[in-house]
Amino acid sequence: MEHNEDVIHNQHPVFRRFENYLGEFVYGGIDGCVTTFAVVSGAVGAGLNNTVIIILGFANLFADGFAMSVGAYLSTKSQKDNYNKHKQIEYWEVDHLPEKEREEIRDIYRAKGFEGELLEQIVRVITSDKDRWVDVMMKEELDMMEEQKSPLMVGGVTYFSFVLIGLTPLLIYVWDYLSPVSGSLFVWSSLLTALGFVIIGILKTYVNQTNILRGILETLLLGAVAALVSYYVGYLLEQIIAG
Repeated sequence: MEHNEDVIHNQHPVFRRFENYLGEFVYGGIDGCVTTFAVVSGAVGAGLNNTVIIILGFANLFADGFAMSVGAYLSTKSQKDNYNKHKQIEYWEVDHLPEKEREEIRDIYRAKGFEGELLEQIVRVITSDKDRWVDVMMKEELDMMEEQKSPLMVGGVTYFSFVLIGLTPLLIYVWDYLSPVSGSLFVWSSLLTALGFVIIGILKTYVNQTNILRGILETLLLGAVAALVSYYVGYLLEQIIAG
């Protein structure tokens, strides 16, 4: 019977690729929802009209989302730059201090339980290829793994998720601006914000193949707590400033 890794892990190849950036998507989406809802909450508490809420909400959405994506990009790029710096140092040591580096390989695999001719064979095989040699030193000596994520993709996914999920608290205000809506817009905004967290929970559980109800409740609960904190902080500050 032929075994396929994607089948074993019950994953579609597209989702295996997306899974690498799931953390950025979830983090960006939650932050977008929370910060936008906080702006909406503060504006409602201050008694601002709906047009101002839309302006403040979108200004926060695009500006804060951009700042967050830049931070994610720079963080990932710094990790890659740091890895490459140490990798160049290892190449230099292999070129200029080969015996010392060879002995380090020997010590590493001796500590893993290899000895005698088998140990020497492992050392010969590893040190016969410079790239392999350096790769082993990076993983075994420095305990460093190369960052596989693209900094641009990390920043892009973060921004896309921030804006996409962060739109949910504002949708009802935009809709009301275009065509008046009956009922409390803030209640609708709260429900849409909760929906945004549910979407993130569904996506996370679908990709990870975990219990969908647990994933939704977990994400919704964490998002609700964060949203409540933002709401009451904004409300209290407004009360203090207004006297």
